Amino acid sequence: MTGRTSTLTARLAVLARPGRARALAGFGLAAVLLMAVAPVLLSPFRLGLLGKFLCLAMVAVGIGLAWGRGGLLTLGQGVYFGLGAYLMAMHLKLADAGPGGVPDFMLLYGTGEVPGWWEPLRSPVVALALVVLVPAALAAVLGWAVFTRRVRGAYFAILSQALAAAFAILLIGQQQTTGGTNGLNGFRSFFGYDLADPVNQRMLYLIAAGVLIVMVVVARQLMVSRFGEVLVAVRDQEDRVRFLGYDPAAVKTAVYVVAAVMAAVGGALFVPIVGIISPADVGVVPSIGFLVGVAIGGRATLLGPVLGSVAVSWAQTTMSEQFPSGWIYLQGALFILVVAFLPGGLASLRTTLRRRRRPAREEEPGAPAPVSSDGPPAADLLPEGSRA
Repeated sequence: MTGRTSTLTARLAVLARPGRARALAGFGLAAVLLMAVAPVLLSPFRLGLLGKFLCLAMVAVGIGLAWGRGGLLTLGQGVYFGLGAYLMAMHLKLADAGPGGVPDFMLLYGTGEVPGWWEPLRSPVVALALVVLVPAALAAVLGWAVFTRRVRGAYFAILSQALAAAFAILLIGQQQTTGGTNGLNGFRSFFGYDLADPVNQRMLYLIAAGVLIVMVVVARQLMVSRFGEVLVAVRDQEDRVRFLGYDPAAVKTAVYVVAAVMAAVGGALFVPIVGIISPADVGVVPSIGFLVGVAIGGRATLLGPVLGSVAVSWAQTTMSEQFPSGWIYLQGALFILVVAFLPGGLASLRTTLRRRRRPAREEEPGAPAPVSSDGPPAADLLPEGSRA
């Protein structure tokens, strides 16, 4: 009995820590706002838009991990977003066609027969499994091949961007099986639920909100774990980490796979909420758009990528309605301003203002170095015996 009491006391003490208590309170507040307040205050149309923004924010969570903590400038997340989206769309089209049926666009553009590689997607279980496994496998193979050859920085960014461009071109050229430039659309049901029913539309929004909160929780656990510390160390001092016995390629590949899976899940939920997926949603421009939201919000923070992505998506929708040709210039200008004057994103605005208000003081010998907006220095994350 005494042992159980001490164990329970220890667990309560862990939960009562200031950082963890604030995190739990924050997650609880987010759940209330997204799942209770938003459905009441927003119209069905605006709630659907918010659901779309939350799907895009899922991609931002992964980019925040890979870029903000790992230093991987991923310009090709549209590939994994598109893989998840197209796999889900293929299943929905087959489900709407019925057992043994043929999707409508194949009757118009194709031979009237379902390709063999489409057939496994008739099963909901297989479709859900492939949404996770296919992007994860591709990211693992590509990441391991690239990172073991020590490709990094701008070279990795260009490579990932080229992958997004090639994927969009591939989709456009396969009109008989992917719908070409029109993409896949006209979905009527989602795992047996009528997508035209407002109740089911609200259910999809709640699912998206819940999945996003879970992703943020997972991201926080990775950030505060030993893996997160090693990831930051790899970002700042990769050679030193390698000399200490770690494998930077394995660490980078792991976070790259996590980011890919998050993007794929966001794409899979994007399809039933928005009702369409096309090459225009997965190419180079959308991939850069994902990155812009993360940079503006604050790539090295937990909530910065989410808030930045939602804010940019909302601004794009609002500005595009009033100034269709001016949004792209405003987005570029905002990105340049943030990168030039707030490298840590809007999440670092408070810290930046506080530093400017504080009177300048001369640096004393042996004074601790300030922590950058990208996170703690790598030297603070390495074992005591290995520090210089």
